[in-house]
Amino acid sequence: MAGHSKFKNIQHRKGAQDKKRAKVFSRLGKELAVAVRGGSDPDANPRLRTALAACRAANMPKDNIERVIKKVEGGDDVNYEEIRYEGYGPGGTALIVETMTDNRNRTASEVRAAFSKYNGSLGETGSVSFMFDKVGEILFEADVTDADAMFEAALEAGADNVESDDDGHAIICAVEDFNTVRDALEEAFGPPSEAAITWKPQNLVEGSQQITPKAC
Repeated sequence: MAGHSKFKNIQHRKGAQDKKRAKVFSRLGKELAVAVRGGSDPDANPRLRTALAACRAANMPKDNIERVIKKVEGGDDVNYEEIRYEGYGPGGTALIVETMTDNRNRTASEVRAAFSKYNGSLGETGSVSFMFDKVGEILFEADVTDADAMFEAALEAGADNVESDDDGHAIICAVEDFNTVRDALEEAFGPPSEAAITWKPQNLVEGSQQITPKAC
């Protein structure tokens, strides 16, 4: 019985991991589909290069990537729309929620419900975004190199800032320099653990509740 129970536990964990991975792949697939509309040549389409790099970082199967690209090129893709929501969460924490959806009304309802559930409130566009900077962020594990080497490489690649500690290296750059900086650092140190265009808050506060993201 003990062995059977252990096997069931392993199955349960694997099922949870597979479900989480499927959600990540679904999100990446949507971004990839939107990016491909700008052209299927990564060298001429910076957004596609960024999307492909994110897919590789998440270990998204090559077959999945090629299937999305071929579907868009064949004109048989879903028309995803990008919508940004802004508002306040628990304790007055400013939040930006970026969505990509094929159903604007459903997404608006789900985002509104999430804010309401956690005692937050939706605001107008621009109500909190002035408290954030949109930047490129590239993360590496701490053991890829030391702080000095990472700083020198990032500076030469055109980054604006580097923060290194025991948890790793965080490189910040302008959005327009993101692909150039990421490619240079990847060539020097291998693939980053994460790389994305993100909203970086100008000030941080500690929240008392956590909102779990949900695919829309």
